[in-house]
Order: sequence, then C-alpha cells, then structure tokens
Amino acid sequence: MRKISAIGVGAGDPEHLTVQAVRRLNETDVFFVLDKGSEKQDLVGLRQEILDRFVERPGYRVVRAQDPERDRTPDDYRKAVADWHRLRTDVYETMIGSLGPDERGAFLVWGDPALYDSTCALLDAVLERGNVEFEYEVVPGVSSVAALTSRHRTTMNQIGRPVLITTGRRLEAGWPADADDVFVMLDAGCTFSRFVDTGLEIYWGAYLGTPDELLLSGPLTAALAAEIRSVRASARARKGWIMDIYHLRRPANS
Repeated sequence: MRKISAIGVGAGDPEHLTVQAVRRLNETDVFFVLDKGSEKQDLVGLRQEILDRFVERPGYRVVRAQDPERDRTPDDYRKAVADWHRLRTDVYETMIGSLGPDERGAFLVWGDPALYDSTCALLDAVLERGNVEFEYEVVPGVSSVAALTSRHRTTMNQIGRPVLITTGRRLEAGWPADADDVFVMLDAGCTFSRFVDTGLEIYWGAYLGTPDELLLSGPLTAALAAEIRSVRASARARKGWIMDIYHLRRPANS
C-alpha cells in the first residue's frame, strides 16, 4: 500500500522541524513539490534546503508539478476556491499515482497542515475518487501563529479569555463577539486599518523564520497601521510575494 505523509515544516526556519518530521523525511522515497512560479521559488528553495540538511538516506526522488492558477478576484469566491481545489486534486492524484505500490511519498507543508492549509482536504478528495489507493498521516509542524507569538515574546491568549484565528475576509464583517485576541491570516487588504485608535494592540510579522523576516508591533494607531502597510507593500514589490500574519489584542483590562 502506498503511504503519504503531510509533514509540517514550520513557518520558515529549517530548525522548526520536529524530531518526528526529520525521522519521517528519512523514511520517504518521493517528495512532492508544487511549483508556484518564478516569484515564489524561495518556497521551493526552502524545501530543498530542508532535504539537503536533514535527509541522510540516498536515492530519494523529488516530483515537481505546476500549481494551478487561482482566480484572485472572483465574482463567486466559494466557486473559485472549489474550482481551484478540483484542479489541485487532479495534480495530487497524478503525483501520488507515480508512487510504486509500496513506496512512501511526502508533501512538505508550510507551517502546520491543520491550520489554513488544504493538503489534508486534497488528499481526502483523491481518496474519494477511488482511482489511487494509499494511506496518509499528518506530522504536525510549528504554525505561523506559534512563530509570530514567539518572535514578539507574547502569548496567544490572556488569562481565561478566548482566541480566534480567522481571515481578513471574515474580519471585514467587524470585530468578532467575545474575542480579545484575534489572529488574522490571508489578509491582502490590511483589514486591521479599520480598527485604528480603538484601543487594540497589533503584532505583525512577515516571512517569519526566514532571513527576510519583518516584525512590527505596538498600539494600533493610524501611524503604525500606515507603517505596516508601507513595509508590507515594499516587501511584496521587492520579492514578488508576501506571507504575513498579525495578532490583534484587546487588553482584557481595557
């Protein structure tokens, strides 16, 4: 039976890998890599750096495939995502089908496979089609949430208070009820700007764990919001892509 591992490789620092992840890397025959285009070769390069650094067994193979394009400005967001997932499922099915009957393959997943990542859903979708048989497991990794809080030397929660992890699209609807700490991912629109001068604090980070890491924090004033937008825009223009996350905190005693 083919075996697949979805291995969380952390937020950008190769030293985020767990002992379990390193062990599984050294039991893998084929590593699957989705090529996201020339602008994001840094992401492919980090995965290769991880293999070069941690894999000691010779003879492993790397299978690359082009990641399907996604409509970033759709009229119907849910339909666009569903279409993109269908195309990615096609790619996953082809890659997994290239495994020998008793080989192990692995996807190196940025951050943690359980947090805003589609790898597990895509593997389930391939299994549901019934064309390729395999078993899969998930190896957890250091999430961008964990990396952000550690780099800012803060915590996810305040004593006895809830935490919410959401997207910029959802935050646009307003501050969530009964939440004092909100982590926001996938926010190209810098939605935090809607909450300036409301008593919130912000902890922002981009390219966490990499040599290009950027960090800004403080009371969410109009000046700091403008600085984050400017730094973010400059970084994106320089690299061609950006991966960032931020934490909005409403102090419990405010």
